[in-house]
Amino acid sequence: MERFIYKKACGITALSASFTDFKYKKHYHEEYALGVTLRGIQKYSLDGSQQASYQSGVMLFHPEQSHDGWSQERTGIDYVMIYIHPQLFHELIQKRDIIRFHTPIVYHAGLRQSILNVTRAIFTGKPEALCSELLLRLAGHFNEDILRFECKRDSGFAKKAKALMQEHLDHVLRLDEISLAFGMSKYQFIRSFKANTGMSPYQYYLNCKVERAKHLIEDSRDVYLAVSQCGFTDLAHLNRHFKNVYGTTAYDYMSIWSDNLFLVRMDNMQGKEAVSIGGR
Repeated sequence: MERFIYKKACGITALSASFTDFKYKKHYHEEYALGVTLRGIQKYSLDGSQQASYQSGVMLFHPEQSHDGWSQERTGIDYVMIYIHPQLFHELIQKRDIIRFHTPIVYHAGLRQSILNVTRAIFTGKPEALCSELLLRLAGHFNEDILRFECKRDSGFAKKAKALMQEHLDHVLRLDEISLAFGMSKYQFIRSFKANTGMSPYQYYLNCKVERAKHLIEDSRDVYLAVSQCGFTDLAHLNRHFKNVYGTTAYDYMSIWSDNLFLVRMDNMQGKEAVSIGGR
């Protein structure tokens, strides 16, 4: 069984997911991602080590942090996530530094409940003013035990390399041309890029194409526009890569944004949170 439901409000995106055999391929998100494991054990590789989020675990990802994901148990997992753009996250935290997390998983009751409150409000269509207040309340749970602040930014090499790739997302990745701009062979470029970013150039480039396709679908509700403008050969090609990152195909994602989704129920029962979401 696979279920991935997305809804957007007050500038953030909420996800409710449930699956058994599905596995995310290695990818990243451009936003800060905060999630709660509701059922099962969620496993993923992150920064060279394997993580396990058990029930009530709060998962924390900073932007462009490469990871995959799967269920450890055959019974599957349920979880919710919220995705917050870096500029908004910095505004909420009232910091302009690079914000990272000390640990990728915490068991913090207040933060967990705040994430659940925000997702519940979004899926039930609560007023934007209330969602914004709940989001600010969530930010209040972040302190120096959870956050660390860095002044270091992308190296000049990584920043320029990313920009060159992002300029040509509608074409095939041409490593020979990009590496020439740095006076490197393509193999030197691949090694340097991975050492600086934790991802291979192809993984990063493909992830950028999928991210851009997602934004086009949200803005235009036209999945075929995303196919043409992001350089995918056809809808099946986009669907395959989109599902690896978002759990659902690009076509179904477009349908989600076109539908009026609503939350059927979200219970809290003696340490057990359950989510049931439907759409029409």
